[in-house]
This record gives sequence, C-alpha cells and structure tokens, in this order.
Amino acid sequence: MSTPILFITTTLIWGSTWLAIKGQLGVVSPITSVTYRSAMAAVILLALCWKRGVSLRFPWRMHLALAGQGAFLFSLNYVCVYVAEQYVSSGLVGVLFSSLSILNIFGAYLLFRMPMSAGAVLGSVLGVAGITLMFFPEFVSMDQHPQLTKGMGMGVLGILFACVGNLLAIHTQREKVPILSGATWGMVYGTAISALVGVAMGVSWAVDLSPLYLLSLLYLSLFGSIVAFLCYLTLLGREGPGPASYVNVLTPVVALLLSTLFENYQWTGMAAAGAALAFSGNFFILRKPKRN
Repeated sequence: MSTPILFITTTLIWGSTWLAIKGQLGVVSPITSVTYRSAMAAVILLALCWKRGVSLRFPWRMHLALAGQGAFLFSLNYVCVYVAEQYVSSGLVGVLFSSLSILNIFGAYLLFRMPMSAGAVLGSVLGVAGITLMFFPEFVSMDQHPQLTKGMGMGVLGILFACVGNLLAIHTQREKVPILSGATWGMVYGTAISALVGVAMGVSWAVDLSPLYLLSLLYLSLFGSIVAFLCYLTLLGREGPGPASYVNVLTPVVALLLSTLFENYQWTGMAAAGAALAFSGNFFILRKPKRN
C-alpha cells in the first residue's frame, strides 16, 4: 500500500472515531469500553495471525517492550481520551493530540537520533497552530467551566502516554518485529492492562446492548484499532514519526467535517482559516527532500 493511501486511510478512520467514541459514553464506564474494544481487536488479530501463519514468538525482553507499547498506545492512552471526552468536547481533545506530531519528532530524535527535518517541524507547528485556531473559542471559555480543567488534564496525560507508545513502537520496529505480530501482542497486553485497571477501580462490566453502543464498539475495534493502527504503524516505520504523527493533526479537521454533516456544526471564518493552515502543513510534512 502506498504512503498516501496509508496516510489518507488512517486520517479518515481516526477522524471518524471521534464521533464513534461519543456513542460509547454514558452507560458503560470508559475503562470498560476500552477493554471491550481492545479485547475484540485482539481476538481478530490473533485469528488473522493464525490464518496467515504469523509467528508470535519473541524473546522475553521484547515482550517487555510490546507490553509497554500495549499499555501506552492501546490502553492507558484511550482510557484518558474516553474520560477526557466526558468533560470537554472532542475538539479540545483533538487540539491536544495534534501536538503529538511535534512530541514524536523530538522524542525520536532524542532517543533514536532519527533525522529531524525542518520541513517536518514546520509542518507540525503549522498544523498545531491551525487546530488551535479552529478551537480557540473553546479555549477562551475554559475559565467559565471548571470541569474543563479535569478534562484537559486527562487529555494531556493521554497524549504523553501516546507519545511513549509511539516511541516504543519505533523501538520494536527497529528490532525487526513484524507490524502484525507486534500489534497483536500490543493489543493483547493492552487488553490485559485495561482489565486490571478496571478491576482495581471496581468498575462495572455491564454491557450496553443498544444498537448505537454495539455498532460504535464494532467500528472502533475493527477499523479504529486494527485497520487504522496497522496503517499507522506501517507509516511510522516507513516514513518516520513526522509524517505518521501528522495524522493526529488532520483527524480533528476530518472530525469537524463529519460534525458538519451529522451534528450541524457551524463553521466560522476563524475555523476555516485554521483548517486551511492545518492542511497547509501537509506540504512540508509529506514532501520529499531534494537530492543533490
């Protein structure tokens, strides 16, 4: 699959998951929903590995890295996102996660000495600035809603977890762990960790049998946790943390476009300018450096 297709597929799927996550909130605990989501994804991935004859055997040291990847990328990250969206809009959470592109670039440079191109940094800064502009009115009104502080705090924690998970994913790929088997183990460990957190917090494991909850759970598991992550991890290994992480800049824009269609979101001049600025970062992120 070509890089543009990987990029577009991941962006469109994750951009639509913001709406799907809203269908998970209300009756079922966020930790419970994350556990069910990753458990369903883990079962599907295990079946896929079995059908394709993909080996799942790795040294125990590699399992530590895969467990960390599962904890931060497939479990704790999403627990924070689900909790954050109980207090703030998905747009504000999207603003926070747009900064993941910058964190990943600098983290990969510091830990792995991966090249940090000026184009990647500039594109990420433009993207984050654009997303911030789109949701600036919500930032201004934060002091009027004390609960936003808790939501933003969980969002910040979630992005830090996601950054650690991305760096661990880079490490496992540099150690030649195949993407499918690595993602499978990560999802298994993520499910176990989410379940342990849920047990420790005494959450209810009741299932919401409404069509909205079940359909959103199926979509998030199959597309949000399997298809999109396999595309994203492939993009991460092929193009590096800059282009891969820019997906997190464009997903809020896609989410707003879908919100326009399904939630009657009203665009403003500031929001349109922010979207244009965010999209302009693509030019710097995805362009190839000139060869002498």
